[in-house]
Amino acid sequence: MTKLGRIAALVVLLLTGTAPAMAQDLAKNILTGGPTGTYIQIGRDIAGLMETCGQTLTVRESAGSLENFLGVRNRPATQFGIVQSDVLEYLQTYSADDPDIARAVAGVRIAFPLYNEEVHILASRDIEGLSDLAGKRVAIGVADSGTFLTASLILDLTGTEPGETLTIGPDESMAQLLDGQIDAFFYVAGAPTALFEEAGIDAERFHLLPISDEVLQAVYTPAEIPAGTYAFQDGPLDVVAVKAVLMTYEYVPTRNTYHRASCQAVSDVSNLILTQFETLRGEGHPKWQKVDLNDLPPGWEIASCVNAGLAADYVPNCPNVSPPMEQNVTNSVYRERICAAIGC
Repeated sequence: MTKLGRIAALVVLLLTGTAPAMAQDLAKNILTGGPTGTYIQIGRDIAGLMETCGQTLTVRESAGSLENFLGVRNRPATQFGIVQSDVLEYLQTYSADDPDIARAVAGVRIAFPLYNEEVHILASRDIEGLSDLAGKRVAIGVADSGTFLTASLILDLTGTEPGETLTIGPDESMAQLLDGQIDAFFYVAGAPTALFEEAGIDAERFHLLPISDEVLQAVYTPAEIPAGTYAFQDGPLDVVAVKAVLMTYEYVPTRNTYHRASCQAVSDVSNLILTQFETLRGEGHPKWQKVDLNDLPPGWEIASCVNAGLAADYVPNCPNVSPPMEQNVTNSVYRERICAAIGC
């Protein structure tokens, strides 16, 4: 079975093995990523907005994009998940011919586009480029992560065949690389990511690989990791990137109590992200400064509960918080641009 075939089988397994949301569980959760990744920091920033509103949005660690997508689809009390855009493209492509994948996709919606995530490949110094990964020991992320899918696609598109691929997470990958047990590992995350800032990487032994392959530059978004992003980095580095997207579900408020409460949570979060966008840019993770709320991935619908929260007269449910937070002129312009794009 090919790597992509295994991914399709994994999607079906996760779909059938996840319990449906229970109506009585009205907690609010966002699935993010590992403890050193950018997803979890973005999730904490969003949770911080909800905290200022007097609500609790619990940030949950996860393996990554595939788990997050299917968690939004099926996991109890999970209204949000951060997902890579190439995972969305993959699922959309396979849903046309696979009814199980189509069932996984059904009901999942876009909340907001976020930022570009750079493809990091950290390798020993004797490896100079992607082609040198042939025959090497390479970690490609755990099997339900976006890194796993992106790494699998990149290796397939470039015809690169490592001697061994390991499906382990970023922290274990880093430990094994530093210990000489593997030669390189993939990690898809918004730069700067704490994993590479905190690991004490020896610049004489390790470096990030450039990704300048013409096919990959056409399939993915060309990007640059600027000089000085990481202490061990020699200079600016050409790579490719995928977009991170905040996903949610198409809740129907008239269906039951769970749908009604979850829809309000989605509307509240959407309203707070929009009205406090400049706060996120000024006080949140640096990647908020790269977010374009209009840059929607093609082929995916905006959730109706998101649209409700973007309405000019929407007032978020902020218990014991008074007066309501004001929206500045910049955010008013954002609202007009977003509504022009998505029809709210």
